[in-house]
Amino acid sequence: RELLAAVAERTGVHLDADVLTLGFARRAAGYKRADLIFSDPARIEPLLAGRLQLVFAGKAHPDDGEGRRLVATLVAMGRRYPGAVVFVPDYDMALGRCLTRGVDVWLNNPRRPLEACGTSGMKAALNGALNFSVLDGWWPEACRHGENGWAIGDGGDTDQARELDALYGTLEREILPAWGDRARWLAMMEASIATVEERFSAERMVREYFARLYAR
Repeated sequence: RELLAAVAERTGVHLDADVLTLGFARRAAGYKRADLIFSDPARIEPLLAGRLQLVFAGKAHPDDGEGRRLVATLVAMGRRYPGAVVFVPDYDMALGRCLTRGVDVWLNNPRRPLEACGTSGMKAALNGALNFSVLDGWWPEACRHGENGWAIGDGGDTDQARELDALYGTLEREILPAWGDRARWLAMMEASIATVEERFSAERMVREYFARLYAR
């Protein structure tokens, strides 16, 4: 509800707390493909008719024309699908914190293999969000499809048409049905948190550095 309040304050858009909420917030760079989910209106529009809502945020470098175009596209999608899609302006650390704490699913669909890590997904997972991501950056190491989140595709195909089919198909056939099963969703949230705590925390890193480098 903190996120819903922040979105309403910054944009005037009132999202529905009972509708599955996907978040996408990061630097607006072309390879991150923030607008990918809108590529096939025939597939996404039925889902936006009360079944899910999308929250976007991010900034483009002033000299990055492609990044600025992406931001403009997301703003336009908010106007095209009012109440279901919103771009929240003036992205900052406070908004980032609200997003990683408040969304149900963290969307990440970079062009493989260009994502170095994807730390926002780790932050979201630690707060109980379920990652829905291309198998790039950290996600190939962490993903247990259907247990702590979902993969977009199998990691072996970079054809965008097949990636899109996997994205929409997973949303329709796996994520939305899971959202309707509260017990399963809560179990996945717990698994998501545990994945980051066990394998991707600074505490684990320091322990491993000590064991491998200094305790010999």
